[in-house]
Amino acid sequence: MTDPMTSAATTFLAALDPDQLARAHAPFEAADRRTFTYLPRSRPGVALGELSDGQRSAALELLATGLSAAGLADARAIIDLETVLGAVERAAGVATWERRQPGLFWFRVFGAPGPAPWGWRVGGHHLAVTATVAGGRVVATPQFFGANPATIPAGFPGAGRRTLAAEQDLGRALVTSLPPAERAAAVTSAEAPHDILTRDDPVADAGRIAPGLAYGDLPPAGRELLERLIRQYLGRVTTAAAEPAWAEIVAAGLERVTFRWAGPVEPGHGHYYAVLGPTFLLEYDNTQHDANHIHSVWRDLRHDWGDDLLAAHHAAHHA
Repeated sequence: MTDPMTSAATTFLAALDPDQLARAHAPFEAADRRTFTYLPRSRPGVALGELSDGQRSAALELLATGLSAAGLADARAIIDLETVLGAVERAAGVATWERRQPGLFWFRVFGAPGPAPWGWRVGGHHLAVTATVAGGRVVATPQFFGANPATIPAGFPGAGRRTLAAEQDLGRALVTSLPPAERAAAVTSAEAPHDILTRDDPVADAGRIAPGLAYGDLPPAGRELLERLIRQYLGRVTTAAAEPAWAEIVAAGLERVTFRWAGPVEPGHGHYYAVLGPTFLLEYDNTQHDANHIHSVWRDLRHDWGDDLLAAHHAAHHA
């Protein structure tokens, strides 16, 4: 897996002019390597909108090496939604509608692509894709995917098209499938929080997540839905990155994974859910803009930013 990624990163950097390269390439130890945000603001790196066609192709090829076909399709949809959001805000008289631009997604490579640890990040409004590479393995968290509008409203190009539909539908299918007693344990609040609780913190604080319903207490159909929901998030990345993450979840104990929901279960209302296990956290929130604005994040509580991977690498090569 790392050879195509290394090749794509090398090709991308080689395609840049000196000024672009100075912004797109940073030391592996750069302070901003362990940061991400999903807000509409500038980031360190080089933006898609300033790249030539060839440079843009190289940038998107790097992004593709870190995602599955489905994950890449969602990432491209999130980028394209900026045009739709700009049109929606312009029609609503929002003065800052022009900041919604598909060119405002930044690419940055950390370290030298090759045998030593290195990584990269792609980020913009509602998208944060990270990769840390060491010892032939890739860690792909933190990872944030969002969508606004999650369903394109009538009167705009692509009306009715949904982004991150499976994340929404699987979570709702799970909570509504539960018998009354189990649902009462899973629904921790009648009101959903305004956003994901861990926001874009460099270290995810799982202590912010309320207790919920354990996998072992779910009926068989609920267990199947919870597994499908977890795999939906892991399935955004390549099999080589997703399967080790799934294996760790299983090894740590599926029975220790919990699911909680906040807000009404009926469509059209603000809602939130979280899936928490010993090794990982998934958060989803859809409360803003009449519950048509999704935030979702996958955090690895052991490996975010490749921390354990890097510790193993240093122990093996720098003892």
